[in-house]
Amino acid sequence: MDDSGANANPETGYSPGAARYHDKSRHHHTSSRPTNRRAYGALDLGTNNCRLLVARPSDDGFTVIDAFSRIVRLGEGLSTTGRLSDRAIDRAVDALAICADKLRRRHVSLSRSVATEACRRAANARQFVSRVQRETGIALDIISPQEEARLAVLGCHILLEPGDGPALIFDIGGGSTELVLIEPGMPEPEILSWYSAPWGVVSLAEKEFNDLTSLEDRLDTYARMRKRVADSFADFASTLPTIGYQPRLLGTSGTVTTLASVHLDLPHYDRNKIDGLNLPSVAMREVSQSLSHMSVPERAEIPCIGRERADLVVAGCAILEAILDIWPAERIGIADRGIREGILRSIMAKDSGPS
Repeated sequence: MDDSGANANPETGYSPGAARYHDKSRHHHTSSRPTNRRAYGALDLGTNNCRLLVARPSDDGFTVIDAFSRIVRLGEGLSTTGRLSDRAIDRAVDALAICADKLRRRHVSLSRSVATEACRRAANARQFVSRVQRETGIALDIISPQEEARLAVLGCHILLEPGDGPALIFDIGGGSTELVLIEPGMPEPEILSWYSAPWGVVSLAEKEFNDLTSLEDRLDTYARMRKRVADSFADFASTLPTIGYQPRLLGTSGTVTTLASVHLDLPHYDRNKIDGLNLPSVAMREVSQSLSHMSVPERAEIPCIGRERADLVVAGCAILEAILDIWPAERIGIADRGIREGILRSIMAKDSGPS
C-alpha cells in the first residue's frame, strides 16, 4: 500500500514521494529478498488507459520511483469498426512516448510492456504495435486474457481480507472484465478458475449508452447493461462453489477506486485513502444506483469522476452489480494496483541476482 502520506498526483495516481509496496501485510508474511539498485518498468496499455510504473526492489517488496497514467481510449469505436482508429492510435502513441522517455531517464534495466483487450480484438493491432516500436522503442506484448488475469491477481492479492475458502478477484477493464477464483496463498495464490467477459466500461458503454435526458430511459439503459453482463457471466457463475463460508471479494480497476472515492465524498482522488480499503457491498451498490440515475453532465460534476469518466462510469457500475449478484460478499476490497504491480513482481523475481 502507498504509505508516503501525501495526496496522489491526479495524473499518475501516485503521491509525489516514493510509493512502497510490501510483499507482506498485516495478514501475510514472506521472507525478505536481497535489495538491488536496478530500476524496473511495467507498462499496461488497456482499452481505456495507458499506465506505467518504474520501481526498485526493497527488502520487503519494491519502491515506486516514477509513474504515469493517462486516459487514451485506445478502444474507442472498436466495437463498431473492429479496428483501432487513427485518433485513438495517435493518443496512445503520444502517451507511450512519454512512458519511453521516463524509462530512459530512470535508466530502467528490465521492463515489460503489455497490451490487452483492445489489441486482442483489433484487426490492425499488429500495425499499431509496429508503429509503437518504431516511434517509441517500446515493444508491446499482446497478452492473453489468462495472462492478464494472472498478472492482476499477482499484483493485488495481498490486499485480500483474511478468511476461509476461495475468494473472487475481479478486474473491470475498458474492453473486458476478468473474474478469477483463487485459493489464497503466498507468495502467489492458486488460480482455481477464471473467466474473461467481453464487456468492460468502454465496450459496454458503446453497446448500450446514449445520452438521454429522461430518467426512465437512463434506468432502462442501466437495466440492459446489467442484463447483458449477467448473461455473459452465467456459465462461469454456474461453476462457482456453493458458498458455505463468508465469500471474499477484491476488485482492481478504475471503477472500484472511483466508486470508493465517491462513497467517501473525496474532493479529489487520493490513493492513500483508497488502496487497501474495504467497503460494505451495500454502500457500493447505493453509489452505483445513484450514479445510474444521473445524467452525464451531473456525473461530470462529481470531483472524482469528472468529464473524462462521466460517460463510462455507469457501465462499470452495471458490471460491478452483476459481479455482486453472482458472488454476494458483504464487503468489497478496493485495490489501486494490479497488472503493473504483477509485472514488477514477476520480473524482479526472475532477475533477483546480485546487482
